Amino acid sequence: MTLLKTPLNKTHIESGARMVPFAGWDMPVQYSGIIEEVKAVRNTCGLFDVSHMGRIDIQGSAASDFLNKTLSVDVNKLKPNRAKYGVICNIDGGIIDDCIVYKFDSDHFLLVPNASNKTIVIDWLNQHKPKSNVSMIDITTQHAMIALQGPKGMQTLNDQVQSDMSLLKMFNFTQEAFCGTDVMIARTGYTGEDGVELFVPESKAAHVWNILVDSGAKPCGLGSRDLLRLEAGLLLHGNDMNTKINPFEAGLEKFVNCDKDDYLAGPALRKIRSEGPEKKLVGFYVDGNRAARPGYTINHGATQVGYITSGTYSPTLNRNIALGYVLTELIDNNTNLKCDIRGQLTNIVITKLPFYSRNT
Repeated sequence: MTLLKTPLNKTHIESGARMVPFAGWDMPVQYSGIIEEVKAVRNTCGLFDVSHMGRIDIQGSAASDFLNKTLSVDVNKLKPNRAKYGVICNIDGGIIDDCIVYKFDSDHFLLVPNASNKTIVIDWLNQHKPKSNVSMIDITTQHAMIALQGPKGMQTLNDQVQSDMSLLKMFNFTQEAFCGTDVMIARTGYTGEDGVELFVPESKAAHVWNILVDSGAKPCGLGSRDLLRLEAGLLLHGNDMNTKINPFEAGLEKFVNCDKDDYLAGPALRKIRSEGPEKKLVGFYVDGNRAARPGYTINHGATQVGYITSGTYSPTLNRNIALGYVLTELIDNNTNLKCDIRGQLTNIVITKLPFYSRNT
């Protein structure tokens, strides 16, 4: 299969990145090394090519009603130039994908789903899109998407723009000139650090990327991005949630408005809410030197009571961490939980998420 290439593909290769296939794209998994890149994002700032993420432009007088029918959030309550995280659920309440919706005005939105789910999301939306008054265009290849993340990220960005981006509130976005290039800047990210995501015209992507690198941002790959998001307790679709998991099980209920009129997943989600989930996603600290990997079982005595969905060594915390599902009844009485790590029963302890927060 021929891999898709982001506008920054040549730049990555010329810079010595290690490239791997990911969700149909040729993507950098690391530059200098995953641990080094994680430390850069936590202490200074890192730069990620996330152009593989989907971008769907949705416009029309019925756009708001259409999105309220299909997304978990209420876009009518969202003010212009603001973004919101939510999920797309099927009629049974299973999570098709998680996404961010950006609102320009009541008739114009940008939806950003995961790269691996973009086609599925578009197919689902097309099934429920009205025949008139809504247009939906896949504009993924028209722009690059660049994430600048870390405590020095805003300072690095401010050196290149006229406005003070530190005044831009979280999950707000604006249009700005970046060294003569018009870009959309959103104060969003997937690392647990402060930062922004820049939507850059395809022809200007390498120019913007190189300026930020020359200004001190460290190029980073998907490997460090995955580790950073896990430290921050952020979920990955396909690992920590899927169509067999609902938002209440995944701990995402605060991003779901079950009571919207005409919401497709509303009846199923209201039923799940009233009954309560049998299992829930939680964070674990894992004893020992070996990481708990996805699929490893969680045991209470001789009984399997859950499974790991994401797990790794955290260089920021210097310990092994994991996400996983466990029976709800055991969450408040979680003594003697163990994970089967390649035949060795290893002690695990439930802990509050996130594992890491820049505010503490």
